[in-house]
Amino acid sequence: MDIRTPGGQRVRRSTGTKSKQAAQEYHDKVKAELWRTSKLGEAPERTFDEAAVRFLTESAGQSDYDTKVRNITYWRTVFGGQPLSSLTNESIMDALPTHQTFKNRRAEPLAPATQNRYLATIRRLLRLAAEWDWIAKPPKLNNRTEPKVRVRWITQAQARAFLNAITLDWMRHVCQFALATGMRQGEILTLEWADIDEANARAWVTGDRAKSNRSRSVPLNADAMAVLQSRRGKHNRLVFTRESGLALTQTDSRTFTTACKVVGITNFSFHGLRHTWASWHVQAGTPLFVLKELGGWETLEMVKKYAHLNPGHLAAHANAVTFWSQQTPEAETPPARVALSA
Repeated sequence: MDIRTPGGQRVRRSTGTKSKQAAQEYHDKVKAELWRTSKLGEAPERTFDEAAVRFLTESAGQSDYDTKVRNITYWRTVFGGQPLSSLTNESIMDALPTHQTFKNRRAEPLAPATQNRYLATIRRLLRLAAEWDWIAKPPKLNNRTEPKVRVRWITQAQARAFLNAITLDWMRHVCQFALATGMRQGEILTLEWADIDEANARAWVTGDRAKSNRSRSVPLNADAMAVLQSRRGKHNRLVFTRESGLALTQTDSRTFTTACKVVGITNFSFHGLRHTWASWHVQAGTPLFVLKELGGWETLEMVKKYAHLNPGHLAAHANAVTFWSQQTPEAETPPARVALSA
């Protein structure tokens, strides 16, 4: 199409279709929008695709960028080509994915937490679109109700049996390191020897690998240092690799699950090793604010779920404030009543 705006500017572009009728409709729509923008001062109608491109461009480099790309790819299959202003609470909630599909497998229902991540992405996109003045106001989107999180951890005896049941050496080392440091899976698998300060027994998690985007120092106890010693010489750059030297993108879930079954551990995932590490710390008396820094949590609220594992830390403070047991015998005598005249 080839259009002249009321101001004389030339707009020449493809309509993106082989249909003459569809191309003419698109031509007329663009021409009308250009006229209304020039004469009436109205903002041009933006499409979901335009917002998606700008949203992802501005999100580049963020730790959850891959998740945003995956979510936006899905939303474009639903709202691609539609005016951004046409998106409503009802249309979004109706289009929210309910199942995950697999090749040669039956579809599995999506957990509310996963659905909420899809909602978080499109909610953020629409809020930004409002800031860009592309829409007047973003629709309100309420999260799906997620079940209460139960902290799943194992005892030290179970952990020993579990580690002994792992058949792959590299997988055992990864799990040992997780139990010793509480580091997340992604932080462990991308750990490099350049990030290790053996002289001071610490590891560095850089901001680009941390979930919170904050760099932090991780103290290494004797267990963690023993794991590092067993990994020396296996790879020049990475601490943890497969036996062949290939870099790790994920742990071996089959080996992990098999070891759990051998020991009789149920409803347990790799992230449960981090929960276990935190639970052991609280049971040993580590203060929650210290645990927060050790584990790289952003807020103290995130570690409060472990507080119930050590109620003893409260008992030490229970006698800090008393009044009856500290009174003298004289003070225990009730005061005499004084008659008040009318």
